Amino acid sequence: MTSKRITEVDQSLYAVHNRLFFRLFQAGIILDRQSSKEMGVSTAHWSVLGALSREVVKQGMSFSDLTHYLGFSRQNLDGILKRLEREEYVMRNSDQQDRRIKIVQLTEKGWTYWISLQEKTYEFYRQALAGLSLDDKVAFLHLINKINQNMHTVTLQQLQQNESN
Repeated sequence: MTSKRITEVDQSLYAVHNRLFFRLFQAGIILDRQSSKEMGVSTAHWSVLGALSREVVKQGMSFSDLTHYLGFSRQNLDGILKRLEREEYVMRNSDQQDRRIKIVQLTEKGWTYWISLQEKTYEFYRQALAGLSLDDKVAFLHLINKINQNMHTVTLQQLQQNESN
């Protein structure tokens, strides 16, 4: 912590925040491990295939749009796409209007693979969300969306300026 005095209320709130973010981190690790073990696909591959399987991008989407949609760095996404290209699940082609833009889309083999995952995906979700009502799931989705939106706006610049004064 900083050298500033933190009240007991602040410490309690910090403990809740710390536990919440730890549990989010832990859930991500468990999701990654279990999806590889039970479904035979990494969460990174699963998320790329899922993003490209959406109806609105059936003809593919630009590499830049895919990085933004998934939240991956360009370097990480490039590595993932190279592996998926080797497996012949995705392909990258130049955009017809602007040859500098690469369009990423599922191949026929990629679609077949994605479809083959659907029954496992459904069952994975069903078991992972067991005991949660539909209202719980909708509320949780709403709260995760709020946290994600807030994290995009986090800036510690003011804190860093205050510490240097």
